[in-house]
Amino acid sequence: MQDLMDDLFEIGGERLGSRLFTGTGKYGDDAVIPEVCAASGSEVITVALRRVDFQAAAGNVMDHIPKTMRLLPNTSGARTADEAVRIARLAKAIGCGSWIKIEVIADNNHLLPDGYATIKATETLAAEGFVVLPYVNADLYVARDLVSAGAAAVMPLGAPIGTNRGLQTREMIRILIEEIDLPIIVDAGLGRPSHACEAMEMGADAVLVNTAIATAADPVGMAKAFGEAVRAGRRGFLAGAGVQRLKADASSPLTGFLEG
Repeated sequence: MQDLMDDLFEIGGERLGSRLFTGTGKYGDDAVIPEVCAASGSEVITVALRRVDFQAAAGNVMDHIPKTMRLLPNTSGARTADEAVRIARLAKAIGCGSWIKIEVIADNNHLLPDGYATIKATETLAAEGFVVLPYVNADLYVARDLVSAGAAAVMPLGAPIGTNRGLQTREMIRILIEEIDLPIIVDAGLGRPSHACEAMEMGADAVLVNTAIATAADPVGMAKAFGEAVRAGRRGFLAGAGVQRLKADASSPLTGFLEG
């Protein structure tokens, strides 16, 4: 059995041990974020740049992000490719590093990402040396264009953001895992640890969870549960699931019954 300590995956030349990414939004009190990070075992955390006020003397979400975490700023609030590019450049200029999660959303009803604008922003930023992780619908053609545009990973949604409805796009994500030669990180919609476990059992490289942890009655307890679920799902994937059958198949030989 493979030791998960050796089961690393790589993004932008950086090797990661945890396959659970976490977020910083929706917490009742941002002071809980360090405990959530520790309980989850996560190494990567995303933050919306529009939430960051580097001039604030207090109340800055950045003050609660452990220094050991890899920061993944995101372009939440961008409605066009140009806005996403400007936010990414600003994040880098103020010291947030070269990793960027692209979010371009112009639809306020369903908060679905704009694939065309995401591809356009990815192409521009990858050419500038950013490590680009784009958040998109689970669409094979968009994913293929993101590979060509220089993305470092593809982040398909499991369900509309913040809904906690799980893997509504399960079959489309399965196709991406099969066809795309980049890390597939399932983002948005995962509401329960079992959803994250299922994504990992399917062969996803990682998942990102924010709302389900931040809005739980016990965020620290839920972070721990997601961390354990991701590791269990990964172990299940590596172990290789048995074949599904339509008809019953006895576990024991159908011979040697008692007679008389």
